[in-house]
Amino acid sequence: MHTLKVMFGGFLLLAVCLLLGRWIGGAAATVVATTIKCFLLLWLVATLVNMWVGVSKPATPSRMKAPIALLVFAVRRSLPFVIWWRSFTS
Repeated sequence: MHTLKVMFGGFLLLAVCLLLGRWIGGAAATVVATTIKCFLLLWLVATLVNMWVGVSKPATPSRMKAPIALLVFAVRRSLPFVIWWRSFTS
């Protein structure tokens, strides 16, 4: 359940980043690309912090948490690339 909450938080972070990008720079493809790069950096940091908390608090081995962290980061990483691709083809 926690993984789903974290992934939903990734959707919210992506939405906030895209809205801020449009508000600050408009809808140009370069602005969307920059926004997505910022999102990916923020999401990587959030995923690593989430993994660190999961390993340090309940003392779960990192070998058990690493595949889940990779899944959480990878799933959330695919949607921005689709948005970026659509912004350059439109």
